[in-house]
Amino acid sequence: MLEHLDLNALIAAYGYWVIFIGCLLEGETVLILGGMAAHQGSLQWAQVIGWATLGGILGDQLLFWTGRYSGARLLPRLRRHQAAIERIQDLIQRYPSTSVFAVRFLYGMRLVGPMVIGASGLAPWRFALLNALGAAVWATLFVSVGYWAGEALQHFLGDLKPYRQPIFVAVVTMVAVVALIRHLRKRRKTRDH
Repeated sequence: MLEHLDLNALIAAYGYWVIFIGCLLEGETVLILGGMAAHQGSLQWAQVIGWATLGGILGDQLLFWTGRYSGARLLPRLRRHQAAIERIQDLIQRYPSTSVFAVRFLYGMRLVGPMVIGASGLAPWRFALLNALGAAVWATLFVSVGYWAGEALQHFLGDLKPYRQPIFVAVVTMVAVVALIRHLRKRRKTRDH
């Protein structure tokens, strides 16, 4: 089944939508793969960054407004994210502007961070401005990493067309393994306390 899957055709047909939707949620894996697709000419580098930035801005804005209107009721229910919530609250109190920019780059805080910031009472215009700047830097950084990874792989492997599917599977697997390890460490830490 997977042998007959034309990954290049799927990327060319749906790549920008996948990047946009992926960046509404988390996005780093999608951005790295999008950067690699840009290197191979399946997608345009600037458009990948543009769609990723737009998805990142919109996703965080939705989470910010969720926190703004429902944070007091919603955040106490997120017990398994309590340590992250406390870290973000501390960060917001000490460095409000930096926290908006940085929360996107802190593992495990991308989804809960904007809600906590929204609940903190930070001015919406300030969040929107810093969020847009952070999303643009984040998208450019991770798309570029993917592009450079494609360049490095091409240097070592030559033409990457026969390797696209294994590279895709390897990147997704690697990200899943890292996420699982971090999740297990967090559970062990929570259990030990």
